[in-house]
Amino acid sequence: MSTHLPTADAQDPESSARTARLREALLAAAFTADGLLDLLGAPAYAALARSETVPALRRTRGDGPLETLVRLFLLQRPVELRRARAALPVDDCLADGWLLQDGDEVRAAVDVRPYGGPEGQDWWIVSDLGCAVGGAGGIQGAGGVDRSQLVLGVGGASTTLAGITVRKPVAKALDLGTGSGIQALHAAQHATGVTATDLNPRALRIAALTLALSGAQPADLREGSLFEPVDGEKFDLIVSNPPFVISPGARLTYRDGGMGGDDLCRTLVQQSAAYLNDGGYCQLLANWQHVEGEDWHDRLRSWVPSGCDAWIVQREVQDVTQYAELWLRDGGDHRAADDAYAARYGAWLDEFEARKTKAVGFGWITLRKSGSDTPSVTVEEWPHPVEQPLGERVVGHFDRQDFLRSTDDAALLAGHFRLAGEVVQEQVGLPGAEDPEHVVLRQNRGMRRATKVDTVGAGFAGVCDGSLPAGRILDAIAQLVGEDPVLLRDRTPEAIRMLVEQGFLEPVDQTG
Repeated sequence: MSTHLPTADAQDPESSARTARLREALLAAAFTADGLLDLLGAPAYAALARSETVPALRRTRGDGPLETLVRLFLLQRPVELRRARAALPVDDCLADGWLLQDGDEVRAAVDVRPYGGPEGQDWWIVSDLGCAVGGAGGIQGAGGVDRSQLVLGVGGASTTLAGITVRKPVAKALDLGTGSGIQALHAAQHATGVTATDLNPRALRIAALTLALSGAQPADLREGSLFEPVDGEKFDLIVSNPPFVISPGARLTYRDGGMGGDDLCRTLVQQSAAYLNDGGYCQLLANWQHVEGEDWHDRLRSWVPSGCDAWIVQREVQDVTQYAELWLRDGGDHRAADDAYAARYGAWLDEFEARKTKAVGFGWITLRKSGSDTPSVTVEEWPHPVEQPLGERVVGHFDRQDFLRSTDDAALLAGHFRLAGEVVQEQVGLPGAEDPEHVVLRQNRGMRRATKVDTVGAGFAGVCDGSLPAGRILDAIAQLVGEDPVLLRDRTPEAIRMLVEQGFLEPVDQTG
């Protein structure tokens, strides 16, 4: 079987022209995220995202160009040459290796998957055959590629990281561990220059294909581990979906970091500050151990390098058996003989036992290089639904931390605040009761937080429209509820800080 990869040389005008013709053909056939949904319908489209192909096969029995492209690049079935010519510039695709010919049939050399950009762009993510993420049977691989070198397509982790990434215009961005190139593709939209690294040279070649086919600027592609390929350089943005799986050994490059426990993620976090410009962000996904006798919050706080603010969000926790089973399925070990599967499963549990690991957390880590002597480090658990994209919310979080860090209680009471636009108030109590048992403020956007507040807190938040300073609002509330205004001013700043920190209240700049 072939381990062939296509060619898309951005420096070669003829190759660039052929890639452009291929992209135009994909667009003409509506081989896009929206086009797929229209053709397949929601159930088959969702099944395809789970790598279940039978519904899509049933929906692509016709001879139309879009059906042909779905069969070729997504279902990876051979297609008659005449049928392919009606959908694609076949000679170009054969010349650059996107298609391989077997007699009067052609087949795809790689998986090419439509992907919708954040502003409605039509992009395509390239990966190895049989490596779409999400299938119930684990990563299969095809084409004779060493499984340890497989390059995966777009999965939930990829889209999560893309959604939380800060999208401010920057000069230099680094995609560390680029894989199929999806993070580099996003970064290319707002960074003057993008560097993408990977330990796997096959991933670098595939990332180049993703960028070229999607019409993005080429990235500076470099082979190597962690920050070795960019030693001595600094960036305004670092993003990484690293091989974070905590496993007994490094069998699969795309997921196993090759370091013990969660050392790879810890090392990446601790080293990142040296490669960030002032004000720059490092954002990554990570797994971390919950170790017997240690508080996981404190453990992660110890990872944060000096001079950096941090926001760490734990989205999910699995006990060690659930975690082992998830990644055994991913590696296809569940299809092995019973004794082989049991031995592999036992090796995972031995590893966790040796490290006193009782569970594994998954989440997001964002660092901002602030240079502050009093860094803000927030470590929290938030397993609830959120609304992506969250990049602007990430910026807002750190802006609020800056405000709170530089504002004492007297300045806080002199400040003006506005209730965030997406916040609603809910009153909870027994039916018919004269007064609610408690009041809840709830965000309908972004992190979708909810917090209980007392009568004073609810009244304060409801009046905040930016026109009056906080202290004057509290004085008015004190008069209404018959409370000493001095005592109310003394006890309320902590509650105001919490509402600001979590994004319920926004400071209003009176100087502007």
